[in-house]
Amino acid sequence: MHFRHLAAFFLALSICASGGAGKPLVLADPLQNPGFVHFYNLEFNEALAVFEQQLAANPSDPNAYNHVAQTVLYREMYRDGALESQLVSGSNPFLRRPKMEISTADRDRFYQTTNQSLRLCEESLRVDAHDVRALYALSVVHGLRANYFFLVEKQWMPALHESIAGRRANEEILKIDPNLADAHLLSGISHYIVAGLPFYLRVLGSVNGFHGDHDGGIRELQLVARTGTLNRYDAEVVLAAIYRRERMPAQALPLLVNLSDTFSRNALFRLEQVQMYSDMGNKQEALRVLNKIDELRSSGAPGYATLSVEKIQYFRANLLFWYGDLDPALAGLKQVTQKAGELDLSTAVMAWLRLGQVYDLKGQREDAIEAYRQTMRTAPASEPALEAKGYISNPYRRKRSSG
Repeated sequence: MHFRHLAAFFLALSICASGGAGKPLVLADPLQNPGFVHFYNLEFNEALAVFEQQLAANPSDPNAYNHVAQTVLYREMYRDGALESQLVSGSNPFLRRPKMEISTADRDRFYQTTNQSLRLCEESLRVDAHDVRALYALSVVHGLRANYFFLVEKQWMPALHESIAGRRANEEILKIDPNLADAHLLSGISHYIVAGLPFYLRVLGSVNGFHGDHDGGIRELQLVARTGTLNRYDAEVVLAAIYRRERMPAQALPLLVNLSDTFSRNALFRLEQVQMYSDMGNKQEALRVLNKIDELRSSGAPGYATLSVEKIQYFRANLLFWYGDLDPALAGLKQVTQKAGELDLSTAVMAWLRLGQVYDLKGQREDAIEAYRQTMRTAPASEPALEAKGYISNPYRRKRSSG
């Protein structure tokens, strides 16, 4: 893992909580809150409207402020391709322009809500340092701010400081109640991520109280997925991403099927199933899921109607590429790259890279080089662009790996 993979740690810090500080911690199933149902279905405008109403009715609840802040941030992440590229593309999880293009109004709203949440949490903790509800809300707001500083402002040190503060609040919760399964989400993520960092970053983490445990982190996340209440869906998403990274598609697939069934308007979970079936060597099941996605798009199903034809074409062509069906893959990639400017950055840059690789496999060297140059123009600092640069000097040769 590289330095940038710490970003995955920041992303996963945004755990959710419900209720107000100063009361017993009672976690509710997110499916009972229409705001979270919209949130997990990527309907962020609708989620924000619900959470703003809840905040107006509960202005002393730090978690109500957190829900608004989280939705504002994740809506921008979704617009910018962060959520999709993290879960679906399997490439650089932060493949985008130097900074997220967040509006002034959203930036102000994020600061307003997180500042107020911090103030309310700190007031409660001054009265009772063991107020678990306040500590839980505090861990969330610091996680949100870590996300914001890393993704929006591109400020590494403030992001690190916020993440450390969030982890410390979470550790206090586990000291008070080590059996609170939901609190193991953040602990499990941090253990897994830190364990995979280069040595010099692990040393930095140790100085700040971070200790990696690859297998232990996965076990904690499995615990949350099995027995958690509020965070079990977050744990399933994170575990699915980890299993993919660990090349364990058979373990990821049941999680993705469950998530897709639970949040039927979230197309990303089905798109990820395509990749998992492909990694398992089950081409026909991968094609079946793709056909289902196309059918849902054509019928105008909620969550699928806005998917572009070209995006689905890319997934199909990518699948065919890995299975060596070069002619139909080439035809599909040509169509996709003709409209690359209308696609999200991750899909566009990968489509150009795949096109170059297909051309190389077919012996069309000049066409391959031009496609690699287009890859580099599309996202110069991305991993696909660096890969493409190497293929300009040394033609691509077939090497089976996850794509």
